[in-house]
Amino acid sequence: MIETMPAPGLTDVLAAKQRIAGYLPRTPLINYPAIDQVTGTRTFIKHENVQPVGAFKVRGGINLISQLSEQERAAGVIAASTGNQGQSVAYAANLFGVRAVIVVPENANPLKVASMRNLGAEVIARGADFDEARVQCELISREQGLRYVHSGDEPLLIAGVGTITLEILEDAPQIDTIIVPVGGGSGAAAACVVASAINPNIKVIAVGAERAPAACNSWRARRLVEDKTDTGAEGLATRTAFALPQSIMWQHLDDFIQVSEEEIRLAIRLLIEKAHTLAEGAGAASLAAALKIRARLVGRNVALVLTGGNITLDQLRSALAEPSE
Repeated sequence: MIETMPAPGLTDVLAAKQRIAGYLPRTPLINYPAIDQVTGTRTFIKHENVQPVGAFKVRGGINLISQLSEQERAAGVIAASTGNQGQSVAYAANLFGVRAVIVVPENANPLKVASMRNLGAEVIARGADFDEARVQCELISREQGLRYVHSGDEPLLIAGVGTITLEILEDAPQIDTIIVPVGGGSGAAAACVVASAINPNIKVIAVGAERAPAACNSWRARRLVEDKTDTGAEGLATRTAFALPQSIMWQHLDDFIQVSEEEIRLAIRLLIEKAHTLAEGAGAASLAAALKIRARLVGRNVALVLTGGNITLDQLRSALAEPSE
């Protein structure tokens, strides 16, 4: 077992709920009968795509930035991101008057990059993918003395994101299965923390992209591994697993499903058609997983975390161009 920092607990998530309540709306949890028809069971969608930055990570960003020391606030923060982590940090830094630098891959989602800049962050493009951007981010952090906000190994981020599962179980206590997309794993780890504390019988299932298998392979091997990433779902596109989320998932996660690019695109289309909602690839992955394991979910009450809706027009056109069957 690798050594990690202490994992957050339910009390940390409850504290995060109080901290972020004044800054973020409670997001809807909605059952769509048309989605039930395709999943074969009662399914609720947690709409993190309606957050101010269109993605779930803003919860963790506000929880963490609000707890910085005066010295850290004065120095500023830096993060590496394919987009949603960067928006989260930029949004929170803007709220609290903290300088934010975000390092993104050179091919980063332009909508997310524009959003970061609009929120006042300095955006630096470095590297071919998230992991190359992350290496450059760590170098800049040391050179400039900025507080590095890791995408996964941050207890305050995980505690903030844990408020998603807390809201799900408050609004629908009958939920017995939660499916969460995984890039770095903060969302799935947070769901594990909350679900295991409130009701250990709840199944937490992670979903990743077949073309970015590092997180899934790390969970299965019970050690951190690296692998390729060439998925179009940038929120799932990591080549390395993160220690703290993995350590939590090793203890509490029930399963880890991988979905194809085609399955993700189908889920994007179904969410538009059946739920009248827009999801980016990572956000749609939870529905893609529910469809893949449909037979296992019969009779269960399932919550799908729709982690984000920041899809570009080109990505949307690509999804809609796919044949329906």
